[in-house]
Amino acid sequence: MIRKQDIPGLGLVAVVAVVAFAVESVVKRNTPIVLSPLVVAVVLGGLISNFGLIPDSCRSGLRFAARSLLRLGIVLLGLQLSFTQVRELGAPGLLLVVFVVAITFVGTQWLGKKLGLSHGLSLLVATGFSICGASAIAAMRPVSDADDDDMAYAIALVTICGTLAIFLLPAFAEIIGFSGAQFGSWVGASVHDVAQTVATASTGNQEAQHAAIVVKLTRVMLLAPMVAGVSFARRRKTAKSQMVDENATANAVKLPPLVPLFVFGFLVAISLNSFFDIPKVVLSDAKWIEKSLLASALVGLGAGVDARKLRSIGARPLVLGLISWLLIATLSAIGVAILY
Repeated sequence: MIRKQDIPGLGLVAVVAVVAFAVESVVKRNTPIVLSPLVVAVVLGGLISNFGLIPDSCRSGLRFAARSLLRLGIVLLGLQLSFTQVRELGAPGLLLVVFVVAITFVGTQWLGKKLGLSHGLSLLVATGFSICGASAIAAMRPVSDADDDDMAYAIALVTICGTLAIFLLPAFAEIIGFSGAQFGSWVGASVHDVAQTVATASTGNQEAQHAAIVVKLTRVMLLAPMVAGVSFARRRKTAKSQMVDENATANAVKLPPLVPLFVFGFLVAISLNSFFDIPKVVLSDAKWIEKSLLASALVGLGAGVDARKLRSIGARPLVLGLISWLLIATLSAIGVAILY
């Protein structure tokens, strides 16, 4: 429920989100670069906050956007997916997606620990690289112990590596002999953001573009079980620590929900799109609203970023991102070569 004190902050969020979409449009029209409005939104939110341009009266609305608008946007994201995509992918493609996502998710967290990075940052990077970039990072943050700075760093990494993929994967595809569905499947299984996937696959033929979209959207569907699994693990850890604590009754911490409500809504939205013939105009409008909500939420999240803390972390997250990118690209290429 929107409160009166939330209105100034939501107004600021709306203005910055419009600017983010305008920047995306200008860049798209004048350069070959694919720039997500979600990335622009979090950067703008961080800039106006760190330059001291946000009045105290806006803070409440910014927090509302970062929390409530984010969850609603993730739910609407489910309307762009359907279980039909999994059937179309077939057993080999599904095996490839699950294998690549699982190894990248676990391996990136392990490497982050070895590099001395926080669990929250490692988790968000692992989620963004294994699933779908900024949207996945934003969805995972509420059920993790990550903060706004971790989220900003993770989004920066998937943006850098995803942009590099647009230019490098087509070149490497020619070297290793991938074309058509093979190239598209490799792109769909390894590139992070959906927009970056489309841009990379567009260098191939129609078959490559179709394969990339199907594989990529199947990866996105794994967002729900991944977030639910992390929430369940955190719930168990919290409950166990309370049982060990002799003063648990006095110091009890509220347990995270077993399955976050927005994850349940995400699954319901996928089911609706799978079993009902929703008009294309409705899906198109829902997609626009979803992107607008997520951009607005990321303005709010970006406003909580402290640039000084990001500088203090150093180059280790960049090392983590580059190795994670190399891991998912290599695993995907091997999987495609074996299965297709």
